[in-house]
Amino acid sequence: MKKLFFLFLLIPFFTAAQNKLLVEGVSPGLYLTHKVAPKENYYSIGRIYNVSPKDIAPFNNLQLEKGLSPGQAIKIPLNSSNFFQSGNAASDETFVPVYYKIKDKEGLYRVAKNHNDLPLETLKQWNKITGDAVKNGVQLVVGYLKVKTELSSLAKNGIGTSIGSVTTVAVEEKKAVEPETVDQPVVKNASEKNKKEPVKEKEVKQVEPKVVPVPEKKAPEAEPKKTVIEKNVTEANFKKLYESQSKNAEAVEVTGNAGVFKSTSGWNDKKYYCLYNSASPGTIIKITNPGNGNVVYAKVLDVIPDIKMNEGLLLILSNAAADALGAIEGNFNCSIAYSK
Repeated sequence: MKKLFFLFLLIPFFTAAQNKLLVEGVSPGLYLTHKVAPKENYYSIGRIYNVSPKDIAPFNNLQLEKGLSPGQAIKIPLNSSNFFQSGNAASDETFVPVYYKIKDKEGLYRVAKNHNDLPLETLKQWNKITGDAVKNGVQLVVGYLKVKTELSSLAKNGIGTSIGSVTTVAVEEKKAVEPETVDQPVVKNASEKNKKEPVKEKEVKQVEPKVVPVPEKKAPEAEPKKTVIEKNVTEANFKKLYESQSKNAEAVEVTGNAGVFKSTSGWNDKKYYCLYNSASPGTIIKITNPGNGNVVYAKVLDVIPDIKMNEGLLLILSNAAADALGAIEGNFNCSIAYSK
């Protein structure tokens, strides 16, 4: 049941995530095509492809403030912020392969040239090609989309934080090494041959270092630290951000039912995330479990997907956050607080 819930949760975010990313156009105008799903906007789509909404709108000759319509096809620009053919990503990022579909009578050289002058040997290495010809319709990796592992549904297809590439190394011919010629002493006769010259040993005076006793310094006793313990509160990286957002801002407090989605984040670093309709992405929400008083702070990623399973839910939070609240199984009652 939980697996089905997770799959339904991802559908509104990106229905085409199951397919390969197919690049179109010619550099520097490379792009991907995305079909807008219900509840999606420039910002949620930008998080999927790690590109600014301010780049998406003008690339499509659209106005950012007018929004998008479900079913609308838009072009996602591949630029220096999200498209890479070499290099490394941060620990919270991953590279997702981007493919190009070979057309009739199209050679590898032209494919490499049209995609940012990709070195031909690198193109062959990525796709394990030994010859110079490929069949029509074959899909070749021509680069990688860099995305955030916690913000993009494409991250599940990632290869890691490093892109493999071909390095050309000049190999020198190995030459036979002739043995070094050592001048031998001239021996006049057999009797002199057996004579050994006495070896004069050099006199080495060993100087014993003078050891000066240094009195041990006793470290001053540290005063006990004064700790302020907030009862039943799980410390998180977003708590300070929540407090800064709360200054001089209108406070909102709501109570309702919460759902859970699966995430790899938060189990070690206590970075929790949630989906919520009434606050903009990036808002930090304080979530309290009234049953035990446990508290977590979660960052809003996007709105709740508009599907039947989510009806009546106040918010949906990551399973790590639910576990910290002591309510990982199923939906549960909670109270939330945040600032507008």
